[in-house]
Amino acid sequence: MAEAGQRLILAFDYGTRRIGVAVGNELLRSARELTPLTARDGIPDWNVVSRLLNEWQPDLLVVGLPLNMDGSESDMSTRARKFGNRLHGRFGKPCEMVDERGTTREAKLIAREAGHKGNYRQDSVDGIAAILILEGWFAHQEGLPGGRLSL
Repeated sequence: MAEAGQRLILAFDYGTRRIGVAVGNELLRSARELTPLTARDGIPDWNVVSRLLNEWQPDLLVVGLPLNMDGSESDMSTRARKFGNRLHGRFGKPCEMVDERGTTREAKLIAREAGHKGNYRQDSVDGIAAILILEGWFAHQEGLPGGRLSL
């Protein structure tokens, strides 16, 4: 495993139909979108997840935690935590949960500015949300505003 500051990180935006994925380099503080995972009632094809982890060999996994605006847990945050626990249990990689409040709304704004037509079911913003989750994790590591870590 790479030292802190030099790790390759995969971030996930958990959803019941799709799970957004982004890959980032801690040293460069850069992230890019990968193809979202399809999910059936929040459960991905674990063989596809395994291939993804084998391809990228991440040092750390980050999962967005969809808390309510008042910071309380929701049904989706419980499900996202379960997904993070399963990632850790299946693949043995460290997994951190990150407060993702507002990332979907922000991702939709970014997409609209880039010309998105508004059909988010057909043309998802899950990858953009995963980038925002990872950028929030980077900011937290640097102690910057917007760095929202939840455990």
